[in-house]
Amino acid sequence: MSETLPSESVLPPAPGAADHLALDFVNSTVALPGGHFIDFLGTPEAAGQWLTDHGLAPADAGVREMCAAQLRSLREHLRALFAARVDGLPALPSTLSAVNDALSGAATTPLLYWDEKNGPYRAAPCPTNEILGRALATLAANAADLLTGPDADRLTSCGSTPCTRYLLRHGRRHWCSTRCGDRARAARAYARRTQQTAD
Repeated sequence: MSETLPSESVLPPAPGAADHLALDFVNSTVALPGGHFIDFLGTPEAAGQWLTDHGLAPADAGVREMCAAQLRSLREHLRALFAARVDGLPALPSTLSAVNDALSGAATTPLLYWDEKNGPYRAAPCPTNEILGRALATLAANAADLLTGPDADRLTSCGSTPCTRYLLRHGRRHWCSTRCGDRARAARAYARRTQQTAD
């Protein structure tokens, strides 16, 4: 069941998210105990707010459901790539294709325009209908940089059930937050007590 929770109950950004926007993006859906989850891209309004908060769109971008669905689709493809990297498995060709489509979906060089008075000039295209393409390309590029860069070997999934977030491991830490670490330690302690009682 998707829900909106007060900001104080939302987990802080996972380790590495400040340096890798794609890590924050794949973690924009959060699994919580009790079968609940939060999806920061779950509605057009939420997706627009997420894009605005991360400098990928102006506040008045007018994100529609089709745009939010494209963001959620890219997120799932990137999550699949992250999972493949963490598990040491090959990525599905369809997933790579979707990410490469996002990478090439936005103009990266200034285009040639012609002003009737002053003649030719070059400028980067920025009409509203291209905001999403630029955002998708930025997120895909950041994920590709993470997966092929020096931090790739530190990428891991949170070791606390039911959390599904990804993080960059620091030392032995395998949790995305103190809350998840506390939950994992409590579960281990409970399992030890249960085992001792059974013996």
